[in-house]
Amino acid sequence: MLMMKYPKALDTIFNTLYKNDIRPIIVGGYVRDIFLGIESNDIDIELYGIDSLDAVQRVLKKFGDVNTVGKSFGICKLHYKSLDLDFSLPRQDNKTAPGHQGFNICINTRLDFKTAASRRDFTINAIGYDVQNAKVLDPYNGQKDLNNRILRAVDNKKFQEDPLRVLRAVVFASRFSMKLDSTLSATCKVMITNKLLEELPKERVFDEIKKLLLKSNKPSKGFYLFKELGAFAYFKELSILDDESFNETLKALDALKECLVTNEKEFIILSLSVLSSKLTQTQTESFLYRLTNEKELIKKVILLHQIDFNLKSFDTYSVYKLATKIDIALYSHYLHVTQKSSEKVISLYEKAKELGVLHHRAPALIEGKDLIRLGLEPSKKFSKILSSAYEAQLHQIFTNKKDAMIWLKKKLFS
Repeated sequence: MLMMKYPKALDTIFNTLYKNDIRPIIVGGYVRDIFLGIESNDIDIELYGIDSLDAVQRVLKKFGDVNTVGKSFGICKLHYKSLDLDFSLPRQDNKTAPGHQGFNICINTRLDFKTAASRRDFTINAIGYDVQNAKVLDPYNGQKDLNNRILRAVDNKKFQEDPLRVLRAVVFASRFSMKLDSTLSATCKVMITNKLLEELPKERVFDEIKKLLLKSNKPSKGFYLFKELGAFAYFKELSILDDESFNETLKALDALKECLVTNEKEFIILSLSVLSSKLTQTQTESFLYRLTNEKELIKKVILLHQIDFNLKSFDTYSVYKLATKIDIALYSHYLHVTQKSSEKVISLYEKAKELGVLHHRAPALIEGKDLIRLGLEPSKKFSKILSSAYEAQLHQIFTNKKDAMIWLKKKLFS
């Protein structure tokens, strides 16, 4: 018997399940990641020997609030000691309509593990661990495929029922440095040719693209695979790029990983900016709206393209002024991977850091309340006076509050 490591905090829950004649099997991504040496707090557990989620809820409620938001999919959730647990019952999915959600979910507690696992997308995700018997369950040879870095569908016919699986294939291949086996590759190409990706809501497409960008050490692998599979029939704008421009774009995309941007939202903005860096604004907007309706995100991507800053010759004022338009740290990362002026970009970054405007504009030394204290009534002139004062500040005519007020009084009363 092969013992698989899992958080020992789960033993309390497992012992309760055993007492209720319930057999827990750890399934899916957690088992796969254990074999890949990847740590995770998200654990899926399939329960055998119990007839309903209501019964599962009654057994588990002593461990915390059981969320049955996924009840229609045969899933209930429990957060327990920093672990995010999904408990499910064996089920079969029957295709009833187009798209990712066009399935009838049929819970069947009499299924054996092999039959229950047959609904899963890839062999590497169809491995289970029978906790009670300390036994790895691998009916589709997922461990072998993991070792050989081959991505293979559990059932190619069922695979074609869910267009989202094409994107998942690309994401997994990129994340885990795997190759699609020839049958899976051919299946994905047919699905793309049949325009099945167009059945997906853009939000689901974007979710998978974000996983590719965030979780892969070399996102370029995924986009090369998209191109190979013919997916640029969907991502039409990327097909506009010639080979040289496409290669340069993906090289820059991989270089972003070396920038160590820890904020995920910022990394997505940067990644999309790099991907569209050689497109026109119209093409960029088309590409982005194919993925998301998030106007603020789109605005920030386009702004990174539009900023025109002279890296060859800049002074303190121009850096202050740049900070009023954009987050300079973000802009520096973008410039670093898309231009060949790394020393100049570093100088810009360090200058902005020195001036305290790396992530935001310099705080105004003169505010509206200062005008009111000097006896001015709020009016349309306020914005002009404040704008003039801020420009003087950026030109370093004054650098502290005391000198700012002296300048202001002269400006108003002399």
